Amino acid sequence: MMQQHIQFERIAKAIEYIQQHFKEQPNLDHVAAQLHLSPAHFQRLFTEWAGTSPKKFLQYISLQHAKTLLNTPKSSSILDASFATGLSSSSRLHDLFIQIEGMSPAEYKNGGSNLCIEYDLAETLFGKVFIASTSKGICAMSFVENKDQGLQNLKEKFSNAQFLENKNERQNNALDFFHAIKRGQEKDQKQRLAQIKLHLKGTDFQLKVWECLLKIPQGQLSSYGEIAEYIGNPKASRAVGTAIGHNPVAFLIPCHRVIQATGALGDYHWGKTRKSAMIGWEGVQCDETSRNESY
Repeated sequence: MMQQHIQFERIAKAIEYIQQHFKEQPNLDHVAAQLHLSPAHFQRLFTEWAGTSPKKFLQYISLQHAKTLLNTPKSSSILDASFATGLSSSSRLHDLFIQIEGMSPAEYKNGGSNLCIEYDLAETLFGKVFIASTSKGICAMSFVENKDQGLQNLKEKFSNAQFLENKNERQNNALDFFHAIKRGQEKDQKQRLAQIKLHLKGTDFQLKVWECLLKIPQGQLSSYGEIAEYIGNPKASRAVGTAIGHNPVAFLIPCHRVIQATGALGDYHWGKTRKSAMIGWEGVQCDETSRNESY
């Protein structure tokens, strides 16, 4: 217990140091030296406790500062925001925005004004789904009561984007996954899933968790702890749960297939009843496929 307390104090000190000195863009060796630890030991310890690497944490802090500058009434230029964040060039800030936000600094500054987002409301086996896509891929899919609710949530993320109510082929392909799998179509469905492009906004840790969810086969379940183990952060079960709770694309990114280690369903952003129904329905599809293959 005493050892854990000491480790927590070290991580707290590291976080405080990064927050205070992010404009200097300190490297791993420099931060580790403040704690009198080897870089490798510090890297492992920080990742276990914070759920992300020191480098990624520094990137998130830097990005938040840049976003604040770009959001001010008399906002900085992208070059000025880059230098004020401690980055050597606007291209580094551009790469940071693309990696974490899924858009360029200019697109963020303009509230997504260069984006055209097409959206529609569809009926599925599990209720009404609001689905939206950009030219890059599906950016949102959520269970809602009405279209206005889904559109409002979308506008909070892309305040100045152009919104067009329209159903396109990209959306239709995504909605196909709500249909029953017929015998002999399993391979085709996997190929269609691989072809569907997603336009996701999230941290590196969130993207890593969501990518892991895509690998859970239909009809099978995983636990928060197993996901944490798979991504190399066995102590990050809680952080995994938080990342899953921020999944922007329901069903297609199957966060409903993750349950607690005890067997309890656990929380679900769109309701436990719907989560239970999805798990049961997918189980039936797999059972029927298995029986057909045995004949």
